Amino acid sequence: MHRKAARYVTRSTSTAAGAVAAAASSVAAAAVAASIVFSPVADASARMDGVRADLQRAVQLNQITEEQALSFEAKLAGRILGEA
Repeated sequence: MHRKAARYVTRSTSTAAGAVAAAASSVAAAAVAASIVFSPVADASARMDGVRADLQRAVQLNQITEEQALSFEAKLAGRILGEA
């Protein structure tokens, strides 16, 4: 096979593989989005439990300080519990 032809086939195959991976990724993202949209809405206390867990994890990973977590939790509690 000619060098140019071999390069073309290799590039075409790589491009096709990339397109298939992108399509599969899009389908997976759509499935996740659909599961979120059609899932029941959590009550306020369950949402706050999730917020606390997420903030605790962020503190453990040194992404935020304990004070920042407490402040953010208080702000969100006002919004989330105010809706309930």
